[in-house]
Amino acid sequence: MPDELKKLRGEHCLNIFVSYELKKRIVELAGRYDRTMADMVRALIKVGLPVMEGITKAEEEMLSEYVKLFRKMRKMREIKDV
Repeated sequence: MPDELKKLRGEHCLNIFVSYELKKRIVELAGRYDRTMADMVRALIKVGLPVMEGITKAEEEMLSEYVKLFRKMRKMREIKDV
């Protein structure tokens, strides 16, 4: 058996538990666009990953800028107190 098949078997599979409400929404969405539930979940993950990566990057940037601003404000306060 080639290494490619060994690597793929089971390594690319995800089992997740979701609420009944979320499953219902995914099933309805899949039906609306004539797709299987698996196709719809794959599409949602593909679309959602870049969004979440962007949100994470934005949060990190925002936190970094907040820390810089806080330090700057603290320095200004120290200068005023002197």
